[in-house]
Amino acid sequence: MKFLGNIIWLICGGLITAVEYLISSLLLMVTIIGIPFGLQTLKLGMLALWPFGSRVTDNGNSGGCLCLVMNVIWIFIGGFWICLTHLFFGLLLCITIIGIPFGRQHFKMAALALTPFGKNIA
Repeated sequence: MKFLGNIIWLICGGLITAVEYLISSLLLMVTIIGIPFGLQTLKLGMLALWPFGSRVTDNGNSGGCLCLVMNVIWIFIGGFWICLTHLFFGLLLCITIIGIPFGRQHFKMAALALTPFGKNIA
């Protein structure tokens, strides 16, 4: 069922979302300062490519103050808007019964888009 959900997800816009995350990641990695943020958008892109069956977990060693500072910078740079976009699409998809699993995936991605530092995708 996860495989079928991922295939439907890719056809219905997941591939476009993953490509957008990949392009933004490459643009962020052009500068040395943007490399950590580019790595986080790669993480979001991998989740956007194959979300069903993936779990978002916290690191055992969350990184402490550095992860907190990077998450705050991330929220101001663009994480807030990415999170709002995923919340909007999640609510829109949850209107229909068929769209509920896809809406739940957008909610999972919204949580990761808000604070990606200190998280793993398993």
